[in-house]
Amino acid sequence: MTAKGILVVVDDPGWRRFRGLVPKLKRAAAAAAKAAGFRGAYSLTVLLSSDRRLKVLNRDFRGLDQTTNVLSFPAAPNKEKYHGDVALALGVTRKEAKAESKRIADHATHLVVHGVLHLAGYDHSHDRDAKVMEALEVQILHRLGITNPYEVAR
Repeated sequence: MTAKGILVVVDDPGWRRFRGLVPKLKRAAAAAAKAAGFRGAYSLTVLLSSDRRLKVLNRDFRGLDQTTNVLSFPAAPNKEKYHGDVALALGVTRKEAKAESKRIADHATHLVVHGVLHLAGYDHSHDRDAKVMEALEVQILHRLGITNPYEVAR
């Protein structure tokens, strides 16, 4: 599948400051979808939004009245092969990238990969599941030229 089935919606104009980010995130979503086993024609949406919007989504859909870096909303199975939505919060993503001395584009790429894996049913609620999901994230990010986000910087 090409990135044609991946729609990136820029809801917070602050995301536009990062040149080349949208194509990079499309490639990341496509790589994660391929690794997760999405076959044939499929589609998904990546929403680049604000902390405020993600806080509302987190409250309304998860009952958590707090902002977060990424949310995933898997779609119900359907014949159109729409897998769902991944949403990123600009402020949280920027703050985390800075705290971890990462480029925001690399951190956002990681969050998109993470979110798409959630759309495919991967989870990290239990240690064993987290190890599987994180290992797959690391493999995908390596193929995209991004270092292991779980390694402790020395």
